[in-house]
Amino acid sequence: MLLYHAPTYNEHRPGVSPFCGPGRRYCSMSRAEKDPPGRVLALDYGKRRIGLAVSDELGLTAQGLETFQRTRIRDDVEGLARIAADHGVSLILMGDPLHMSGRRGRQSENVREFAARLAKRTGLPVRFWDERLTTAEAERVLKQSGVSSRKRARAVDRLAAVILLESYLAWRAAHTGGPEGEE
Repeated sequence: MLLYHAPTYNEHRPGVSPFCGPGRRYCSMSRAEKDPPGRVLALDYGKRRIGLAVSDELGLTAQGLETFQRTRIRDDVEGLARIAADHGVSLILMGDPLHMSGRRGRQSENVREFAARLAKRTGLPVRFWDERLTTAEAERVLKQSGVSSRKRARAVDRLAAVILLESYLAWRAAHTGGPEGEE
């Protein structure tokens, strides 16, 4: 159930690709193309921190990783490339912080610029996924769980990345006939 995602944004659209691979900023893609099988690394990109989550090999579950503390863009890209390699990732999922209207703003452009650098460094495809209200949902879940405000601040980015990844994995399973994109 996707309470916080606009389904039309996250659908494949003919001629429009959610991918940004090495050396490609915007690419075209047909419905026949599929995401690569294997682990997915989800990033909830922020100015100071990046929430991280990784899927299992089958694309069934999402596990939060330690929140990545940002320093410089070059160091951030290197650190995330190491994390992707350590976890054997085949796809990077970047949360796309759209406005509630669905339009891109400056932060969305920042995410895309960062994703292009990360794709170039890792050689992995990057998919952009609507992240509207994932942080709000994460905060709501943590608050309802009775987590203190201090602990919530440390956990919210990781949980937002988990919510983002779970949304994508559910979409992939529903639209491809299986968790790994098998028809």
